[in-house]
Amino acid sequence: MSQDIRDVVPPSCELLGLGEPAHTEPAFGWLRNDFLARLAGEGFRSIALETGRTAALLVNDHVQGGGQDLDTVMRDGFTHGWGEKDHFRALVTWMREHNEKRPEAERLTFHGFDAATENYSAPSPRRHLEHARDHLGLDVDLAALLGDDERWHRTEAVMDPAESPGDSPGARQARVVADDMLVRLYAQAPDSPRADWIRARTHLTTGIGLLRYHAEAAVPRADPRERMVRLLGVRDALMAENLFDIRDAEARRGRTLVFAHNAHLQKNPSTWRMGDKAVTWHGAGSIVAALWGDRYAFIAGGLGRSRAVGLADPAPGTYEARAGFSTWGLTTEMPEGVTRTDTTPPQGYFPLTSATLTGADALLHVADASSVAPA
Repeated sequence: MSQDIRDVVPPSCELLGLGEPAHTEPAFGWLRNDFLARLAGEGFRSIALETGRTAALLVNDHVQGGGQDLDTVMRDGFTHGWGEKDHFRALVTWMREHNEKRPEAERLTFHGFDAATENYSAPSPRRHLEHARDHLGLDVDLAALLGDDERWHRTEAVMDPAESPGDSPGARQARVVADDMLVRLYAQAPDSPRADWIRARTHLTTGIGLLRYHAEAAVPRADPRERMVRLLGVRDALMAENLFDIRDAEARRGRTLVFAHNAHLQKNPSTWRMGDKAVTWHGAGSIVAALWGDRYAFIAGGLGRSRAVGLADPAPGTYEARAGFSTWGLTTEMPEGVTRTDTTPPQGYFPLTSATLTGADALLHVADASSVAPA
């Protein structure tokens, strides 16, 4: 047992997944910040978070010493509302200060690896495709093909196939145009500054991902659970693609820490309850582990008592109760037990399960969230 993440990082891993079991418990965010500071001295040169990939470009500009002011970055550089959380603000502030003292080769870079979607809504791909179009100098009226942005962003566009623009003639044509632009982008790579080219590709692949997601949303399915499984699967497949792309960019610089919910990072299939039923799909970690083996390592996150989430001490015999910590710590020995049943969906806590722990390289268990102080 340890409180030093360096004690549980396998030497073979180049992508280290750090999972959290609930987005609503800030202790994991504060520990993530501390872990990155320690890992920066062990060859880690980048972090990837569960936030939109293109939005995160603004954050990276800032931590490299340029870009917008901090308030603007926190407002526009994060999706899912993460920019409002203190531990994210502290992370960005620390990364910029850390980088100011170091040569470019040793600076930390910031990435988002999430698709530009929520589970129940997804924006129009127009602005991302237009960024790539303008980079290539093409004359393509994407607004005419895709129509008003709001019709894409509405919840109904994702949840009701009849309301989805994802299989419209304009959307189908836009997918052909986007595919052609990707070929052109690679063909013109020798003529483009590398940073501009990477930015254009990031926007273009984000736009293509949104077209894929909306196309899936347009498929009629009798069973709403099957619909959700397919959408969750597309989102995590896009996440995995982003992680592979990030590692391609970072491979020569050093290793990458990735932080997200356990459901996105665990090596086994993930499960989400919908009412009295459950849906199961392959998360990004499951995909990466299948293709990369021990180049990917996963640290599962577990939680005992938390005022923020509304959790009391776990019942005896549960994985959380048997983790063996009074405050918090890391271990490579997975506890045996049963899944706790004292949680409710509104709490947002995903209890530890056999699927989460099996294949995990370590466990970060916060037995008492009040024991983790902001730093």
